[in-house]
Amino acid sequence: MAVAIAENLLTDGPDGPCLIGGRDPETGEIVFPLPRGPLAARFKTHPLKREGTLWSFTVQRFPPKPPFIGATSPFKPYAVGYVELPGEIIVETRIKTENFAALKIGMAMKLTRETFAQRDGEDVYTYAFEPA
Repeated sequence: MAVAIAENLLTDGPDGPCLIGGRDPETGEIVFPLPRGPLAARFKTHPLKREGTLWSFTVQRFPPKPPFIGATSPFKPYAVGYVELPGEIIVETRIKTENFAALKIGMAMKLTRETFAQRDGEDVYTYAFEPA
C-alpha cells in the first residue's frame, strides 16, 4: 500500500491524479496547496489543471539536508522545477524523467505520482510532473 506525503495534496480520479488547490470566490485567487488554519475559510477546494508547461528547472545532484525523507543512499539525482498551469498558478514540483538533457523551458508537462521514500514499510508518494 502507498500513502501520500501529505493530506489534501492530491487525489486520484478516473483521469489520473489531480492536485487539490484552493480558490478565493471573492477575488478569484488560486493557491496551492489548499490552505489550512484560519486562512482555509477564505478558500474553496479547486482541482488544478493536470497539464502545463515547464517554466524553470534544475537538477538536484547531491543529497538534500535533513529533514528530507527521500532515499539518499545510494543517492540518485533528480529534477525539480516549476510548471505553469495556464490561467491558474505556477507549481513547484519534482520532475519525473531519466533524461535531464531533454528538459526544455516551455515544454508540455503532465501531472503524475512518484514514489520517493518508504515510511514504516509503506511507499510514500508525492506529485510530480513529467514530459507530456
